[in-house]
Amino acid sequence: MTTADRFRAAAEHRDLAALSDLFTDDIRLYSPVKFTPFEGKPMVLGLFGVLLRTFEDFRYIGHFDGTAQTSTDGTEAPSVILLFRATVHGKQIHGIDLLQLNETGLIKEFTVMVRPQSAVHALGEAVLAGLVADGLVPTS
Repeated sequence: MTTADRFRAAAEHRDLAALSDLFTDDIRLYSPVKFTPFEGKPMVLGLFGVLLRTFEDFRYIGHFDGTAQTSTDGTEAPSVILLFRATVHGKQIHGIDLLQLNETGLIKEFTVMVRPQSAVHALGEAVLAGLVADGLVPTS
């Protein structure tokens, strides 16, 4: 089973322990609602905990394999795009997860893109509230 297959199964089953096994310790997650990435396995797992609680009717609907330059160092890395659909507070979300792998097949960079703008806004508010509630970010 590939890393992408294992990731997809873990996300769909809301299994944080299985997700943890797939991330490098220094993973970076690029979010559609925050300019700077979330960095490090503890923070990214915390974010996934919030996301998995926030998304309703989450499902993957497509899969593409290839290579792409990483944001961190510009090296070419094996990459997988997973297309998904979900709902957040009644807003339908269309999105993609871009997984970029290291030489051992672990996910070293993760980029999320979603549309439409109203869904991005709803997702951003819900995730921020979850991160604050979980003590992962301070209240502003």
